Amino acid sequence: MSSLLIKNYPNPFNPSTNISFALPLDSKVSVKKYNDLGQVVTELVDGNFSAGMHKIKFNASKPASGIYFYNITADATDGSSFSETKKMILMK
Repeated sequence: MSSLLIKNYPNPFNPSTNISFALPLDSKVSVKKYNDLGQVVTELVDGNFSAGMHKIKFNASKPASGIYFYNITADATDGSSFSETKKMILMK
């Protein structure tokens, strides 16, 4: 499966950013935010999505400034899977 995770916009951001992704097939999707130590900080999405473009608005009014990473894992209905990670910067 060839999904597409699009770089969050704006980046750097304060206090919110948009994370977009495209799915070629209906999929179970998980999007998680990690700190620079690789620890899961927040699960932004965990659910089923139809094929097509999707956008998540992430409000980061509480976390501290810093570099974070976000990862998407998509398991499609045909059994294929996809995972990708990108970096985002929160500046307060």
